[in-house]
Amino acid sequence: MPITDILEKNCRLYGEDVCLVEINPEMPETRRVTWKEYELIEPVRASYYRREITWNVFNEKSNRFANLLLERGIKKGDKVAILLMNCLEWLPIYFGILKTGALAVPLNFRYSAEEIQYCVELAEVDVLVFGPEFIGRVEEIADNISKHRLLYYVGDGCPGFAEDYTMHSANCSSQSPRIDINDDDYAAIYFSSGTTGFPKAILHTHEALVHSAKVEQNHHGQTKDDVFLCIPPLYHTGAKMHWFGSFLTGGKAVLLKGTNPEFILRAVSEEKCSIVWLLVPWAQDLLLALDNGDVKLEMYQLEQWRLMHIGAQPVPPSLIKHWKEYFPHHQYDTNYGLSESIGPGCVHLGVENIHKVGAIGKAGFGWQTKIIDEGGNPVKQGETGELAVKGPGVMVEYFNDKKATEEVLHDGWLYTGDMAMEDEDGFIFLVDRKKDVIISGGENIYPVQIEDFLRTNEAVLDVAVIGLPDERLGEIAAAIISLKPGVICMEEDISQFCKKLPRYKRPRKVIFADVPRNATGKIEKPRLREMYGAAHLVEEQNRR
Repeated sequence: MPITDILEKNCRLYGEDVCLVEINPEMPETRRVTWKEYELIEPVRASYYRREITWNVFNEKSNRFANLLLERGIKKGDKVAILLMNCLEWLPIYFGILKTGALAVPLNFRYSAEEIQYCVELAEVDVLVFGPEFIGRVEEIADNISKHRLLYYVGDGCPGFAEDYTMHSANCSSQSPRIDINDDDYAAIYFSSGTTGFPKAILHTHEALVHSAKVEQNHHGQTKDDVFLCIPPLYHTGAKMHWFGSFLTGGKAVLLKGTNPEFILRAVSEEKCSIVWLLVPWAQDLLLALDNGDVKLEMYQLEQWRLMHIGAQPVPPSLIKHWKEYFPHHQYDTNYGLSESIGPGCVHLGVENIHKVGAIGKAGFGWQTKIIDEGGNPVKQGETGELAVKGPGVMVEYFNDKKATEEVLHDGWLYTGDMAMEDEDGFIFLVDRKKDVIISGGENIYPVQIEDFLRTNEAVLDVAVIGLPDERLGEIAAAIISLKPGVICMEEDISQFCKKLPRYKRPRKVIFADVPRNATGKIEKPRLREMYGAAHLVEEQNRR
């Protein structure tokens, strides 16, 4: 069945139930409450921007946009790009696209004008839907991309080079267009993170989208009564496919703008959220705020919060140990996946396996895994190799990139590019990205192992380990360390701490600086290598 059938089912069964809530704590509604007024109305909090819609309205808005696209000549197999910040319009627009039989093409809100144009052209996009945050970037390339494409604007103050989404869709039929869509039909093109250059266009079918919903619900047991707090950007599979578990059961979701610990706890409390998916930095920030007394748990109603899970990157065991000190009743899970495997869940730890924190887990629902050597042969248990996955969620191809597709797809197996090992109990541990492995003096060094170790230092807030060029050893390990606020720590302190590591794994260079992460929480290591690689070479030359 196409994933649009789930929306129709929810509309029939739960039409008047609220399905989506949008919250922006930094944007007050109608009137701004002064601090004097705020003190007078204690303990009632100042209002903030909040909107909600029911399943009936969700479906109606999707149908109106679908019919608008069809009226404008969009047909099955065409592509419609979405360039929006998280908002109440995002998902109805996404499903409106799918209802026409066209492909939804979500775009990263951090893309520059050049990257937007590149992705639009690579995916052969026919329509671009964008919001107010992107007027400048789209205007910069409008003359280049609008010749054969429609531009729809979502928001107030539509620019002259685009058409008004709200005005045009409001005049369209709210009935389903009833386009014939099958499991094997193409549904979406997602873009890779672009950590190795310009992003690749990842093609998925309706079957893959539906399977991701089944995987998520199977792993985390969402029911109609669960409320899912969604913080990450919806353009990424990691946010949307976790929401798909709630979507499958007709549960409510809350779209929260902002990652401030108080925002998160307040949303969980006031919206009665029971499931929260976090990135490592957000979990760390929340724990730090609790440690410092900046937020206090007794100020919030959190009894219904049953599950905290993390994905997108390796999770330090020390973080989860710390988390359980504050939230001992929480279930915990970690999820591994790629956009090429329709997001999270092809490997997952499982809420019953918290004793294995540090592992990414075992093959997820409907998935197979294997760890292979350079020749594609399975390695022995306990040895490091490349993780490969197989299942209904594997991409069709990298759209318009046959060479890149052939490099990663082999007989239905997706070669992930992640180095991993399996322990004696069958749990998979992520070692590092294949391209991030440091080869120093002939030894393979896996940065994640060093990062996990350094995070056990109480002074360290965040850390990234990269390879820097070295004339004698080829590469050396360098640690970029972000310290906790107010903490004093010197390079010699880190060097002393690292004496617990084998000599070849010890960082030979320590840099105290911010650790850049993309919108999905992944460390931007190519950027770090670019920032510090050249400077390091100059230092080495000056020493000589």
